Amino acid sequence: MFGIIVLLCVVGISFFFPYQQVFVFTETRSDDPKLYYLRIEDARDFQIIFTHSIHKSDVIELYKITEDSKIQLVSMMYEDLAIGMPGHAEEGQTFEEKDGIYKLSYDDKVIDSFTLFVADIDMDLIFKYKQKDYDLKKLLERSKAYEFKVKKVSLYEQWKGAKMND
Repeated sequence: MFGIIVLLCVVGISFFFPYQQVFVFTETRSDDPKLYYLRIEDARDFQIIFTHSIHKSDVIELYKITEDSKIQLVSMMYEDLAIGMPGHAEEGQTFEEKDGIYKLSYDDKVIDSFTLFVADIDMDLIFKYKQKDYDLKKLLERSKAYEFKVKKVSLYEQWKGAKMND
């Protein structure tokens, strides 16, 4: 009997113990938030690519996962200056232009999470990881905001959430 209780405790603990590192998109402004996740493998860098709603040109944001599972913004590349796009560097940044492409690089910009809004417009919003594109307009609900972060999740959280990759 004692062995069965120990076995049940071990199984229960392993079911709820966070072990798998994932990219997590958690719906905000909801009483029952939906969780979507992508498993993280060996690659530590990823991109978010979106079409600017006014300029109609692509913006490419490059990120890295830090050793302590935070998000480091590496750089942002775009073709058009003006509304919403920086035209100069601030402290801790480097701004350059080459062949009509602007690049804003960050020296050490590390954050825990950020909010991503999936607008209900037909413009690209792609999450790129390990050379694979994930169309966030198809995988997430439009007109909703999501907190994006890197974290470890348990089997229970994976079972409860929606897996976005194989």
